[in-house]
Amino acid sequence: MQSELTLGVTLAVLGAGLLHAIWNALLKTARGGEPMLDTASVVAGSAVWSLIALPFAGMPDPAAWKFIALSSAIHFGYYVTLSNAYRTGDLSFAYPLMRGAAPLITALLGVLFLRELPSMQVGIGVVLICAGIVSIAFVQRGRHSRAALQWALANAVIIAAYTLVDSTGARASGNPLAYVCWLLALEGLPYLAFVLWRGRRAAVSYLIRSQRLAWIGGFGSLAAYAIVLWAMTRAPVAAVAALRETSVIFAALIGAVWLKEGFGMMRLVGAASVVAGIAALKL
Repeated sequence: MQSELTLGVTLAVLGAGLLHAIWNALLKTARGGEPMLDTASVVAGSAVWSLIALPFAGMPDPAAWKFIALSSAIHFGYYVTLSNAYRTGDLSFAYPLMRGAAPLITALLGVLFLRELPSMQVGIGVVLICAGIVSIAFVQRGRHSRAALQWALANAVIIAAYTLVDSTGARASGNPLAYVCWLLALEGLPYLAFVLWRGRRAAVSYLIRSQRLAWIGGFGSLAAYAIVLWAMTRAPVAAVAALRETSVIFAALIGAVWLKEGFGMMRLVGAASVVAGIAALKL
C-alpha cells in the first residue's frame, strides 16, 4: 500500500464524491417522498448492478468474507439512520453533518484498530476538511430539528465503522471490485426484507414505480464505493475517508442550484476550508 495520495487516486476519489452527492440528491428529491422506501430503491438498484458485475469481478479471497458479513450487518443501521436523517432534515443539513463528522471518527478509530497514525500534514488536512464540511451543515442551524441532528450523528458513527471494516476487508480480498460487488449484492437483503415486511404489497408497488431512482442511484452507489475501496488499498484510510467527503461541496452546489437552498458566504468559507484540507493532504 502506498503511504500517500497520488494525483490519480485523488482525482478518482473526487469523482467518487461527485457520484455520491448525485445519488444522495436523487434520494432526497425522489418524487415518492418516502425516505425509507426511496432508500430501499437505491439499495435494490445497487444490488442488481452488483449482480450484473459479479461475473466480471471474480471472487474475493476467503479471508474477506467475515468482513463482508460484518459490514452487511453494519449497513443495515446505516440505511435506517440515513432514511430517518432525510425524513427529519434537509439535504443541506443532514448530508454535510453525516459525511463531515465521519472522517474524523474514522481517523481516530483507525489509530486504535488499524494502527494507522496520520502524519501531522494528513491530520491537519482531515481536520480542515471536517471543519469545513460540518460548518456547511450549520449555516442555518435554527431551522433544523434535534431529531435530524441525532440521526445524522448516528449515521456518521456508522459510516466510520463500516469504513474501517470495508477498508480492511478490501485489502484482505486482494480484489476490491469483487469485494464491493459481493458486499452490495448481499448487504441490502436485510434492509429490503425489513422494508417489505413493513410495507408488503404497497412497498413492492412503490419499488416498481421507482425504477429510475433504483437504476441511476444504484449505479452511483456502487461506482462511488468501488472507487473509494480501491483507493483505500493504495493510500491511508483516514486521508481517503476525508477526501471522499468533498462530496459535500458537490451536494451543497446541487442544493443551491437544483433545490434552491442557497449557498451564501458561510458555505463559501466552509468550502474554502475543505479546499485547504485537500491541499494539506496533497502538499
